[in-house]
Amino acid sequence: MRALVTGGAGFIASHLEDLLIENGWDVIGVDMSDDVRNVAHLMNNDSFEYHKIDINDKNALRDASEGCDFVFHLAANSDIRAGNENAEIDFRNTFMTTKNVLDVMIENGIKNIFFSSTSAIYGDKLGVNLKEDEGDLRPLSHYGAYKLASESIISSYTHMYSLNSLIFRFPNVVGPRLTHGVIFDFIKKLRKNPNELEILGNGLQNKQYVHVLDLAKGIVSFSERIEEGMSIYNISTDSFIDVNKIADIVCEGMGLKDVRYKYTGGSVGWKGDVPSFSYDIGKAESKGWEFEYDSEQSVRETVKAVLEE
Repeated sequence: MRALVTGGAGFIASHLEDLLIENGWDVIGVDMSDDVRNVAHLMNNDSFEYHKIDINDKNALRDASEGCDFVFHLAANSDIRAGNENAEIDFRNTFMTTKNVLDVMIENGIKNIFFSSTSAIYGDKLGVNLKEDEGDLRPLSHYGAYKLASESIISSYTHMYSLNSLIFRFPNVVGPRLTHGVIFDFIKKLRKNPNELEILGNGLQNKQYVHVLDLAKGIVSFSERIEEGMSIYNISTDSFIDVNKIADIVCEGMGLKDVRYKYTGGSVGWKGDVPSFSYDIGKAESKGWEFEYDSEQSVRETVKAVLEE
């Protein structure tokens, strides 16, 4: 099998590419980034190619994907707060990249796509155990809105062109090579000031986390036995951790004691943030989804990895 991985220099994509190659795939990673540290170890691997292209450049994308059997579409805006300040970011980097990928798939006769979606499509549903068939979807962020729009256009292309599409809706993803998020931010802040840590909101935001290695294994496993038509799965660990606990784990990992926590206040870290949600992952588990790390273990392993890096 020959795979195109969009966002191929990114955090999640780099681990996915590692595992695909281990499983015998040939992989073409495409990304507009100049930062290729995450895939530097693959550059001399005969099973890997890297192309620096803008995925909104349809001609370049068409050339890169020629001869592929499968597209793993992970390219998107990853900075939710920046996207909320400028909706054009998510429109261009999340939605339009999806449409271009689908158009090029049709042109090149590629029938299979994996799409990385998000819990953000559900909106703020406190107290609801969210299932994939939840009908009342009200994203709070531009990021969530354009991920949901991407799911919709994948659905129409799947039907109109007889594609096979696999969608994972996952929560916060952490692990080695992490480049953003609360763990990364806390470490960065504490390196500047080891005596005080600013925490956005009230620290009680309680969320689910998944380790990137568990996620990559799930993506490959489900993709290698992709079902006909469109399949959507909630992917998580069925466990929670709050921001205060994450702060404690980061301080512990850095050997810091008596750190003052300074809160910005409110129940959310920023406008568009969802303070808590609960996933039903029964559908994914019935198809073989399993994980090694729960939310707290995922955070602890990530703190170790980021500090070592």
